[in-house]
Amino acid sequence: MRTASLLAAVAAMVLAGCSSPGSSDPLVGFGPNPELPAPRKSLLPQVGVPEVVGWPSGAAPRAPAGFTVTRLAEGLSHPRWLYVLPNGDVLVAESGPPPKPESAQDKGVRAFFQRMLMKKVGSAVPSANRISLLRDADGDGVAEVKQVFARGLKSPFGMTLVGGTLYVANADGVVSFPYAPGQMSAPGPGTPVFSLPGGPVNHHWTKNVVASPDGAKLFATVGSNSNIGERGMEAERGRAAIWEYDIASGRSRIFASGIRNPNGLDFEPTTGAMWTVSNERDEIGPDLPPDYLARVQEGGFYGWPWSYWGKHADERVKPARPDMVAKAIQPDYALGPHTASLGLTFYEAELFPPPYRGGAFIGQHGSWNRKPLNGYRVVFVPFAGGRPQAPAQVFLTGFLNAENKIQGRPVGVAVDGRGALLVADDVGDIVWRVAPAR
Repeated sequence: MRTASLLAAVAAMVLAGCSSPGSSDPLVGFGPNPELPAPRKSLLPQVGVPEVVGWPSGAAPRAPAGFTVTRLAEGLSHPRWLYVLPNGDVLVAESGPPPKPESAQDKGVRAFFQRMLMKKVGSAVPSANRISLLRDADGDGVAEVKQVFARGLKSPFGMTLVGGTLYVANADGVVSFPYAPGQMSAPGPGTPVFSLPGGPVNHHWTKNVVASPDGAKLFATVGSNSNIGERGMEAERGRAAIWEYDIASGRSRIFASGIRNPNGLDFEPTTGAMWTVSNERDEIGPDLPPDYLARVQEGGFYGWPWSYWGKHADERVKPARPDMVAKAIQPDYALGPHTASLGLTFYEAELFPPPYRGGAFIGQHGSWNRKPLNGYRVVFVPFAGGRPQAPAQVFLTGFLNAENKIQGRPVGVAVDGRGALLVADDVGDIVWRVAPAR
């Protein structure tokens, strides 16, 4: 980059970092009816001045009184997502963004600025392109076995098992492996099952996959290719959506759309309804709009890019589409602005106290474009009668230290075979295990 461009980028960082901060309330923008401030447009995103320091030896996140936190496994390579097999083995997707050819790189000061920040918060790392297997046979909270289960994948993320077939979501589609109980490894890169929108530009590259409760269908998430469609809507074809794949027929279709960056998917245990968490758009203020938790309705449209939180039109998106704004479904529960809510699992075990049963644990990866930093925690949303309830609980903290520096960033969450909560920390390179104290 030429000197003039570099100076412009530095000046932009200074200006973005000096913009007005957001609320210091840790639960600002939470609940079924969050307060939405007026939009504050900006040329560049606010910068939270994040710094990664990692975890000191022996340190761990903080859980509520009565719980203990252990390192199920460490020394991983950017662990992003978790899947618990029926025998209790834990699969860990270790991955980073897929390589982007030079011709597909975003140009200009804004893109330079954003890449620099992504690197600073530990999000721009080479992808290990593998899945590892963890086994804690004696139940002491520390895995005795940590080995590669599958390699040669393409930025793997979501995983799900249907009968004797393990499905894995790569950055460009879903592949499958034969699986037998207790199996320790899977050969080869997997058999292609169905494609999903991928590169060469693959802005939100993480793809999750879950099976329907009856095992007949797969559902896969695909994030948008931009903030608000600025690359043009042709670049968004099939994106910002949840796809459905019928295993018997091999047919696929978009199940729900207008969801900017869905990641976590799970089924609420009392109703069987599918829910997702999604990251919302940037650059209209530190407290707007909130990320959210939503029941996924077949054929539903959730607003992106033309509106947020239901029918609140985003005036930056041109041409305007009032017809699409009118169709937008309001999400069910707000999860705070710029929290980067990614992980989602409903708690169906019995190890935790009764107030946790049936509720949703959500991994909030944390902001880079907000002051003060927001997220960097696991929150719990109670459910009753199949619906989320207020207030939410901040359940696992300490990913930011006392100086507001980043020790870790939680992503995927899962419940292990004994009922403990597992949390993938892609900056700490650790899988944490949270269980009631003995």
